Amino acid sequence: MRNPAAKSISGKFAEWPGNVQGAAWMLASCFGFSLMVSLVKAASQEINSFEITFFRCFFGLLCLAPFIWARGWQSIATRRLGMHAWRGVLGVTAMVCAYFGVQQLPLATYTAISFSKPLFAIVLAVLILGEKVGWRRWTATLVGFSGILFMTRPGSETFDLNSLFPMGDALSVAILITVLKRMPESETPLVMLFYFGIFASLLSLGPAIWVWRWPDPMHWTLLISIGALGALSQFWWIKAFRAGEASAVAPFDYSRIIFTGLLGLIVFSEFPDRWTMCGAALVVGSTIYIARREARLARQNR
Repeated sequence: MRNPAAKSISGKFAEWPGNVQGAAWMLASCFGFSLMVSLVKAASQEINSFEITFFRCFFGLLCLAPFIWARGWQSIATRRLGMHAWRGVLGVTAMVCAYFGVQQLPLATYTAISFSKPLFAIVLAVLILGEKVGWRRWTATLVGFSGILFMTRPGSETFDLNSLFPMGDALSVAILITVLKRMPESETPLVMLFYFGIFASLLSLGPAIWVWRWPDPMHWTLLISIGALGALSQFWWIKAFRAGEASAVAPFDYSRIIFTGLLGLIVFSEFPDRWTMCGAALVVGSTIYIARREARLARQNR
């Protein structure tokens, strides 16, 4: 029997405006992802990132079993298997880049650079989809990329090649967004998570076997937690955009830089330098402007 208190809270939450619900889901997702990358950084001291990627995908897939059991196999039926396969390939690529980046860079620096996804997405939309972009969005895109240059400082003695990993993560996700813009509404969050878990687990198994090392009990706990948090946070992220308007929900995604910054400071004694903070401000500011302008143009077109 369902708990009356839980039912009451759920009922009140359902009465909130859609954008407020979306913001709440996004904040929960961002905290979950931030906690997950902190666990990845801790686990990567002993476990290779390829192996972490496999366990993240595999344990995330296992977490879906109770939901599939409750709803039946028809809940994961799809006619878009090819699109889900592409999502698995690009998702694993992004994940591997992300975990290597998290291992080598301060959490705040990794997170700030990874926010360049919308910047890459605009360039790819022009090159692949033939979309037309005005001078305002091009200007904002250039400002955002200048923020990345602030953080990485190529050509200087402090340039770190490991900063290419979060850029690889951002580029992979941008390609994923571009390819899957036509994903129909019939593909539910459960369907997307299930097929991502299947394809991503299979694709990451080979590299994981190559560097395999059996985890000890502490690392088993970390890996299971990473998988569960990854799947749950991804589910909350999808729920956020299904509940509210993208222009209202997307800015809350930048709360990750606050969460990861605090976790990096408290757990790993990492403090971002002034270059990282200035660069992050440019990237975040430009991507928020782009998101709001695209939403305004979409309303005008409608």
